[in-house]
Amino acid sequence: MPSTPVFRNALAQKAMLQEYRIEQVLGAGGFGITYLAHDTHLDKDVAIKEYLPGDIAMRAPDGNVVAQATEGEEGYKWGLDRFLLEARTLAKFGHPHIVRVLRYFEANATAYMVMDYEKGDSLKTTLQISPRPPEAILKAILAPLLDGLSAVHAAGFLHRDIKPDNIFMRADGTPVLIDFGAARQAVGGSTKSLTAILTPGFAPLEQYSGEGKQGPWTDLYAMAGVLYRAVTDRNPPDAVARMRGDSLGAGLAEARGRYSEPFLKAIEWALALDEKQRPQSVAQWKEAILAERRQSAPVARPPESERRVERTVRMAAAPPRERRRGIWLVLAIVALLSIAGLVAWTKHRDAPNGQLEQFLEKSKADFRAADANGRGALSRAEVARHFPAVAREFERYDRNSDGQLSLEEFVDARRALFERRFNRP
Repeated sequence: MPSTPVFRNALAQKAMLQEYRIEQVLGAGGFGITYLAHDTHLDKDVAIKEYLPGDIAMRAPDGNVVAQATEGEEGYKWGLDRFLLEARTLAKFGHPHIVRVLRYFEANATAYMVMDYEKGDSLKTTLQISPRPPEAILKAILAPLLDGLSAVHAAGFLHRDIKPDNIFMRADGTPVLIDFGAARQAVGGSTKSLTAILTPGFAPLEQYSGEGKQGPWTDLYAMAGVLYRAVTDRNPPDAVARMRGDSLGAGLAEARGRYSEPFLKAIEWALALDEKQRPQSVAQWKEAILAERRQSAPVARPPESERRVERTVRMAAAPPRERRRGIWLVLAIVALLSIAGLVAWTKHRDAPNGQLEQFLEKSKADFRAADANGRGALSRAEVARHFPAVAREFERYDRNSDGQLSLEEFVDARRALFERRFNRP
């Protein structure tokens, strides 16, 4: 029987952390480990992020987190202070599109953030299910995220790891920015190992160096990378690779016709390699990326609608017989509009039908990519690391209760997520 991968630095399953019972690992990154936990006082699930920068720290036998070497102690302490400061700041926000920090505390010689556990799927999963969404949908997702990001920047913090995995789509369709990194910015060589954490394709050049000047433009590069992923159905090219030969323009050119030129130009602007050539603030980029929405706003009330209002006013002053004819005319128009709306909604609901087969084929490829050992099954830990939406209902799809998902079980799980997303029977 093949061994099940474990997160060696993670807290044990069912371990108690104050009133929280650790249920499973949701993910592990350069700055720490995120757990699904159960609040035994309030009887609800929460997400807990533990500060544990894997490059310089580890868990000792007594459960405490310590620097791996004495020369890393200063960097570890600096990062811990930043983690606590960021938790304290995020706890004050209360913004509907920034993950809510319920509390923070120190234990095990490290620190923890307790956050709302959101139900839904990551934007990464959403884009796999329904690639290249319409521009209007992307703008509806982007606008509230930019409002939240603006609040973060106003408080003096950067996210520094915006990507589709870290944008969560709640069950009601609203987005929330999650997984804020422990270290905001780098200063000095002692913290270089903390600042080297980045996601290729979504990280700009300044994040590759401790001397790089980071600011709001850094997060805007990553957010534009998310839009590039959405409109092209592939990740943006890595910033370092772009210095040798930039394929960004060619990728965006393929999206022309499906998306407006101002929208694509705004994406390209925020993805400029030189940070001085990018928008310098959320407000500046928002004006460009959402400009078409504001320009098209007057079209929402066309001249015909204004004439209809005038006819209604005249109708009120008309003789009873003419008024009755006018009322029936209005009712007929309302009925026709309702029928048209129902037809449009039905088409929208059924739109993913042709994509199911494609999505299931991609699910099989995702399974093979995650099955690093080629044993034909994914352990609970592997599913939690790569497919958190499936992991939340692991027991439901693990039909033979062997603690792992076969290809067939995994595909069934992804099929269920697809059908649930589009309310299919």
